[in-house]
Amino acid sequence: MIRQDYDLPFMLRYNNVAWYESGQVKILDRRIYPQEVRFVTCTTHREVAQAIADMVTQSAGPYTAAGMGMALAAFEARDMDDEAMYRYLEAASETISHARPTTANRMGQITRACLDVAKTARAKGQAVDVAIFESTVDALNRRYSIMEKVGKHLCGLIPHHGRVLTQCFGETIIGMMLRILKHEGKDVAFYCCETRPYYQGARLTATCSQQMGFETTVITDNAAAYVMKTIGIDLFTSAADTIATDGHIANKIGTYQLAILAQHFHIPYYVTGIPDKDKASVADITIEMRSPSDMLEGRTHTGVKGLYPAFDITPPELITGVVTDKGVYKADRLGTYFDTTTEQFY
Repeated sequence: MIRQDYDLPFMLRYNNVAWYESGQVKILDRRIYPQEVRFVTCTTHREVAQAIADMVTQSAGPYTAAGMGMALAAFEARDMDDEAMYRYLEAASETISHARPTTANRMGQITRACLDVAKTARAKGQAVDVAIFESTVDALNRRYSIMEKVGKHLCGLIPHHGRVLTQCFGETIIGMMLRILKHEGKDVAFYCCETRPYYQGARLTATCSQQMGFETTVITDNAAAYVMKTIGIDLFTSAADTIATDGHIANKIGTYQLAILAQHFHIPYYVTGIPDKDKASVADITIEMRSPSDMLEGRTHTGVKGLYPAFDITPPELITGVVTDKGVYKADRLGTYFDTTTEQFY
């Protein structure tokens, strides 16, 4: 297997996302990276689920952590008989996949696939944790390969000497976009919204962009209109935590208002990712509400209330196109994505 994390920034290399070995899962703590390079060590699958809920890793990082967490669950159940082990892994699948509600459908596809791997491995007398680990690495490699196709389509939309605005941290698509642009020799300047309260744009997207050699500028979340008007942005792009087939997308809170601004300034907004076949409409999207303490602690007076939705929903009329592995689709035509053969992603 040729690993698809070659020439990518530090935090996007497989071992530095989440990694299972010898009864432990180590997850890069993105809450403090790049100021500190520290890994959270999990010794139970419940600790993996808690790390995902606590946003130790985010964006597509939880997909990798989920598979590695299932390998750890298999290690925990290694001395159980077949029936007991399957029950244990089914419970682990439910715990891990529902660590964050908005992406539970995607996470469930990953953890349920691990159940099938476990059954096959046990029937063959193989170590189940090793089998799940190896299948997780294979799946990770597959997702990187598919997102490289997405990246090629996206990079074709970015002009030479262009200015690109990003929102939050789009994980694999960020790495693939940067790697492709670098290989193509395109000179692109990136403006990264900081993404409060965890500052994923400032810490993660901007770090990856700078490490790959691109001119990178961080702006405050409320400076986007100023930058669009006075500096000029050629393209706004974000990934999405959910892409419903009716064209509504859920992404990091603040994406909706940036899409409105982009439309006002006639800037194309391209969403990247694979549509969720099991989410037919906006009614199927669940918005995760995080604890107000995440945004209030140490910043305001005691007794002040906080409201912290982790995501917001952008309607299709604000989206120029959804960039997939098959090409660029109009948001209101996403249902046609499934008219042709699709590769397994999650």
